[in-house]
Amino acid sequence: MMTQWDIYAWQFPHGSHPAVILSPPDRCAHADTVNVLGCSSHRATRSPGVHEIILDEADELDWPTLCRLDVIWLAHRSELKQRRGHLSAERRRALGMKLVRLYGLVIA
Repeated sequence: MMTQWDIYAWQFPHGSHPAVILSPPDRCAHADTVNVLGCSSHRATRSPGVHEIILDEADELDWPTLCRLDVIWLAHRSELKQRRGHLSAERRRALGMKLVRLYGLVIA
């Protein structure tokens, strides 16, 4: 069963790469499409930019991988193949905080 924070392979317009499922649990369970974040498929060789975060072995990936947070994609669930991992609790917190800062979602 597909859940929020799972990592699957997805065919982006620019090629097949890991995709982190961002959609909430109800959408993951019932909708035909889910929101995903795109990741690089190569080992990260630089520090993440302001719009990126590093995922790694703690997230069940084979090596440090850059994940872009500035673009949210809509993927058909049927197109998400081969579960690659699941974000650790620590990574979910870091990713959430970075999304809040990046998109200016702070409630004043």
